[in-house]
Amino acid sequence: MAIYHFSVKAISRSDGRSAVACAAYRSGEKLVCDYYGKEQDYTKKTGVEFTNIYAPENTKKELLNRQKLWNAVEKVENRKNSLLAREFEIAFPQELNQEQRQNLLDELCQGIVKKHGVVVDAAIHAPH
Repeated sequence: MAIYHFSVKAISRSDGRSAVACAAYRSGEKLVCDYYGKEQDYTKKTGVEFTNIYAPENTKKELLNRQKLWNAVEKVENRKNSLLAREFEIAFPQELNQEQRQNLLDELCQGIVKKHGVVVDAAIHAPH
């Protein structure tokens, strides 16, 4: 039986969170946060099977780089109570294979970009 999970969380500076740190964790990458001057290294994290940045056609090319994208957000949103991003956590049914999960993610993210004109940084973590 398919079991799913969906939650939305705010990534807010007032909660002490960093958009760069969250992006590094979700993507399993090493990113440096210019705002806090900290390196976030999650390259040893296992289970990340796919990452991609979806963006409107008129997006500056440098913002398609995760490091530059999230540091730009941290720089622009400089108030102590800034809302840096929203995190959507979706558990796809475990019955889906990797290709089906990726196709579903592509469709979902492209729909969000088209409807809201925002950049979406997405990652798929392999089922446990």
